[in-house]
Amino acid sequence: MNYRIDAPLIVQGDRTVLLEVNSPEYETARDHLARFAELEKSPEYIHTYRISSLSLWNAAAAGLDAEGIIAGLHNLAKYPLPDNVIFEIRDTIARYGRVRLTRDPYDEDRLRLVSDEPLLLIELERNRYLRPFLLERVGPHTIQVPASRRGHVKQALTKAGYPAEDLVGYLPGVPLPFELRDISLAREPFLIRGYQQDAADIFWANGSDAGGAGVVVLPCGAGKTIVGIVAMSKVQANTLILTPSTVAARQWREELIEKTTIPADMIGEYTGQRKELRPVTVTTYQILTHRKRGTKNAKGMPLEEQYPHFALFTNGGWGLIIYDEVHLLPAPVFRITAELQARRRLGLTATLVREDQREEDVFSLIGPKKYDVPWHDLERQGWIAPAICYEIRVDMPEEERMTYVMAERRQKYHFAADNSNKLEILDRLISYHQGDRVLIIGMYLSQLENIAKRYGYPIITGKTKVAERERLYEQFRSGEITTLVVSKVANFSVDLPDASVAIQISGTFGSRQEEAQRLGRILRPKSDGRQAYFYSIVTNESVDQDYSANRQRFLTEQGYRYLILYGDEIPDALAHTQQRT
Repeated sequence: MNYRIDAPLIVQGDRTVLLEVNSPEYETARDHLARFAELEKSPEYIHTYRISSLSLWNAAAAGLDAEGIIAGLHNLAKYPLPDNVIFEIRDTIARYGRVRLTRDPYDEDRLRLVSDEPLLLIELERNRYLRPFLLERVGPHTIQVPASRRGHVKQALTKAGYPAEDLVGYLPGVPLPFELRDISLAREPFLIRGYQQDAADIFWANGSDAGGAGVVVLPCGAGKTIVGIVAMSKVQANTLILTPSTVAARQWREELIEKTTIPADMIGEYTGQRKELRPVTVTTYQILTHRKRGTKNAKGMPLEEQYPHFALFTNGGWGLIIYDEVHLLPAPVFRITAELQARRRLGLTATLVREDQREEDVFSLIGPKKYDVPWHDLERQGWIAPAICYEIRVDMPEEERMTYVMAERRQKYHFAADNSNKLEILDRLISYHQGDRVLIIGMYLSQLENIAKRYGYPIITGKTKVAERERLYEQFRSGEITTLVVSKVANFSVDLPDASVAIQISGTFGSRQEEAQRLGRILRPKSDGRQAYFYSIVTNESVDQDYSANRQRFLTEQGYRYLILYGDEIPDALAHTQQRT
């Protein structure tokens, strides 16, 4: 058996891949794996990836072929690749697009499920997921399905292991002619970065039926909003934009006014405070999933009756629907999206990771991953700020440790996250970063309110009114205030370009996407080229430490390493490691 001692990978027969962190080829191997595999474990020396069917189908949709994947693994592996893994990569990649959805030229209420392989269609006719949607046979290569069930058919085919290439096309929507400005209203050049243009071009695919639906994955701070605006300029039609918060919705509106020729009175806000239906309408997931009273357990009731604001999806003549932070998409919006397959759909996100394991539904209903760039590539090019990540482990006071030990499992994390010794570390970090723009981020409101009172810092939580949030964010941007205490409401789509330090005092259990979003708050490139610092303070030998390890997985996949420090090593250890970088 051939053995290459310096190679960083061991590819195993169960599709897991082990990556040696200390190998000279670590970064090359990590960047190759990130395109078609998922990071499962990231201890200090050996990281474990898994090559899943969904990760391979996303790679295929993004243009990666089986031979490129296999060649890269072969070049980086210590041992020869297992034959079954080579076969499974080829077979899985080949399954993407072996069935196609097309229009039925004789009946607009029906679509055609087409394959060049008659035996494959016979197999699919017997599949329990697909069978409820099949209508009539039209020869050996074609089966009719209802046009109204286009999304459900795609979900069923993905579950069956044969994701469809959707070539049905899209409704054009009501025309909305506009141009991108060369100079923004703020009198600054509006320059589209190369990767932003590439992402929009790949999504649009020259207006062909093969384009128009998919997900663009870019780091926080890399300008996903600009990708959405460029995509809108290609579609030139009424657009519905879904966002995670009212603050995010208003930031989208401001960007559109600043950078396009769309008149301000044609861009509407549809939130809890305003109900404006305009050619471009920006709304929130929260308002869309507001239920009509008395419909919580109403089975069989049409979605529009349960969720009165769902009428927004069908009343605007949309040519494009943009799902900002698509990894947050609520289950009811998935359900309505299954019925909106005739509209072009663009998902924007920093991570396809979903804690509810519904990545497969993003793939089927919004579209496959069309564009992705490793975070460190953009860091090296200067488009996002370089960042150092620290996990600082803190012991519990003895009396708190006793309370923690005696607590029930579901209560343990709250006690560990609220460890009073974390405040001493917070004192030191705040002192060390005097003069920097600092965000102190946490999960538990009582903990955050205590911190805000301790230091006299302003605080933003879910209870803070939108106008007050916007005022505090603007004061932070202007430098009038330099430190903000924020809850999870600041995780998403908040533009704070000068924030350079984030201190995470507690997190949402083991949420990987939250960790990525919180780091993203400080990744906007700084005008003076400053480094960004991300600190996560965790309780040593507790579930807090376990959850922290899980939260870090996605960022580790992107190339970030967490330096582990203990409470008594600060600030000397910080000065030493930061001097080295």
